[in-house]
Amino acid sequence: MSVPRGGAQRPSERTLVIIPTFNERENLPLIVSRVHTARPDVHILIVDDGSPDGTGELANELALADTDRVHVMHRSTKAGLGAAYVAGFAWGLNREYSVL
Repeated sequence: MSVPRGGAQRPSERTLVIIPTFNERENLPLIVSRVHTARPDVHILIVDDGSPDGTGELANELALADTDRVHVMHRSTKAGLGAAYVAGFAWGLNREYSVL
């Protein structure tokens, strides 16, 4: 595999895993850990729909602990799983991820 100048990955090699959440505080660390154990090179976008159990705050902590690979999108209300994925796809495409 060839790497472009500067060592940056080509957009076609960038993968984003979108994880919609609502009240997933207990499960979120395990999910993130399992994704990175299976594929340490992928990035994660957590899309939280205003979870009242503190999932959004925990997502922020996970992102601060791994600023290169974990990202968070906060949505103010529970808008549904499909809408969370659409928002995540748009976020990823705007940042040149090609595998979502």
